[in-house]
Formats: sequence, C-alpha cells, structure tokens
Amino acid sequence: MSEQTPASVTTEQDPGTPRPFGRTGYTVTPICVGTSPLASMPTLYGYSVDEERAQSTVEAVFDGPFNFLDTSNNYGGGSAEKSIGAVVRRRGVPEGFVLATKADADPDTGDFSGERVRRSVEESLERLGVDRVPVMYLHDPEHHITFEEAMAPGGAVEALIALREAGVVEHIGVAGGVIEVMRRFVATGEFAAVISHNRWTLVDRSAEPLMDLAHDMGVAFVNGAPYGGGMLVKGPDVQPRYAYQDTPESVRDAVRAMGRAATAHDVDLAALALQFSLRDPRVTSTIVGFSHPSRIATTLELATTPVPAGLWDEIERYVPPRDGWLS
Repeated sequence: MSEQTPASVTTEQDPGTPRPFGRTGYTVTPICVGTSPLASMPTLYGYSVDEERAQSTVEAVFDGPFNFLDTSNNYGGGSAEKSIGAVVRRRGVPEGFVLATKADADPDTGDFSGERVRRSVEESLERLGVDRVPVMYLHDPEHHITFEEAMAPGGAVEALIALREAGVVEHIGVAGGVIEVMRRFVATGEFAAVISHNRWTLVDRSAEPLMDLAHDMGVAFVNGAPYGGGMLVKGPDVQPRYAYQDTPESVRDAVRAMGRAATAHDVDLAALALQFSLRDPRVTSTIVGFSHPSRIATTLELATTPVPAGLWDEIERYVPPRDGWLS
C-alpha cells in the first residue's frame, strides 16, 4: 500500500469541515448524504420509506451539518429525486449546498446514448425543481456500454460535455464500479469527480489506483458504500453478503476479526468503517445513505467516536487477500 494509506495517517478530520471538491472551486463536507434509501427499495435494503419520511429526511439534511447530497435519476424510478424536489420547491436549495445527481441509462431498454443522457438530465432537473445542478455524473456506464462507445462522437460523454458547456450542469463526473474502467474515464481529463463504491473499505482496497490517479489530476474522489452494503455494520453473521453479493469466507473472517478487535477497544465496527474512509486525505467525501432524520446524529456519532491509534494498526493485519476484493 502507498504511504498515503489510512494506516499511516494520524490527523483526524472534522466531519463538518468542508474540503475542496477537486478543482471545481466548491467545498463539500467529508460526509455526503446518499439518497438511495429514500427511494424505498425494500428488496435491496429490507425496509420501506414512505414519502413523508423521505421529505422529512431531506428537510433535516438541509437544516443539518452536511452540505453535500447525492442522488440519481434511477433511484426508485426517480422517486428519490421527486422527494428532494418537493422540499426544494418549498424552500429552495440552501446557500452553499452542493446537489449532485446522475445521468442513467434507460431503465427499460438499457439505452445509454447521448440522446438518452440528455433526456435523463431533463428528467432529473424537472424532478428536482432546478434549472441546473453543480455536479452530474455518468452513472454505471460499464453495465450498458463500453468505454469506447461512451466516448464516441454523439455518445454519452459528448452529451454531458455539451450540457456542461451550455451551463445546464456545472461539472461532470463518472460513477461506477470496475476500477480500471473508472480510471480510463478519469484519465481523459474531462471529469471533475469520480465515485467508487464498495472498493475502499476496511476489507477491500481495490480503489487505490483510482484514488491515486484522481488525486494527481485534481479530481474529487467520492467514496460510496463504506459499510459494504451492511456487513461492516451488522457483521457477517447477520449480513453475510458484501456489496449485495456473495463474498469469500476470507472476507467474512476478516470482518469477524475486525469486529472482535473493535469490541475489545469499545469501538463500534461501523465507526471504524466510516472513519477508515473519512481519515484518508485522498477521499474528498464519503457517501452515507440516509433513510430517516435520526441518521444525521447517528452518523456524526460514528464519525467522531475516538479510535485508539493502535486499533488501526491491528485492523490492517486482518485485511483479506487481494483475491477477495472486488475488481
């Protein structure tokens, strides 16, 4: 691992103190509010969120300590954006608040052409009740098109660039999984931000090459899913799947060992999982999903729980082998 990895970082970060968002000129809090849970997807999360609760959560976020919110065109078929938009129409976007959403492929056909990107952006702006957004990501392109197709004339990236030049979006980013694909997009120099998910956690370090590239290019690196879909909160015996998929026993064993070490130091495993991301200087912001107003206080508590320096050293000894990481 490089000399910048969390095991060697000693300065703790205040979760309410904004950090530069790459080269954009924006500053964002180290915690970014994720809104996928607000879309009420019980098959994914195991619980439902009604419209009243979703809007009250957005209201609390707008009044709270975090100034960065992430959503997507396809979260719950647009329901997350609609809930956010209902609050925006009542009170506007708070001063200094950074709203980010994502252009998605057509949910029925999988089309991710330039024309689909334009429609996706139009849909998002209408739902959110705004005429422009600070950040628009290309969302999970690897599931629908190749890098070459995305970058081709008339393709998805060209459409996003045109929207940026027209002032409809201020900055463009790319969000996805496979690290090598994300690195190729970042290396083009067109993107101001990149989201990676489940690949920079206590038990998976596969995002490091992407993080280093983003840091060197002045691109904001946003880390999603620091809890690995719940395993790093509930433990592998309650949640045996990592990133919502089956995972090697070596990963579950590693989480068990980390959990025992955390308990021995009277630290919640979830606090370790969140702070692992927060304490790395290459991570601009960490996305934490919110499904209830109470999540604000819970997240702040996890982010500020004192962690003995020696515990971080112990945790590093339990990191599973690379063959257990996502790609």
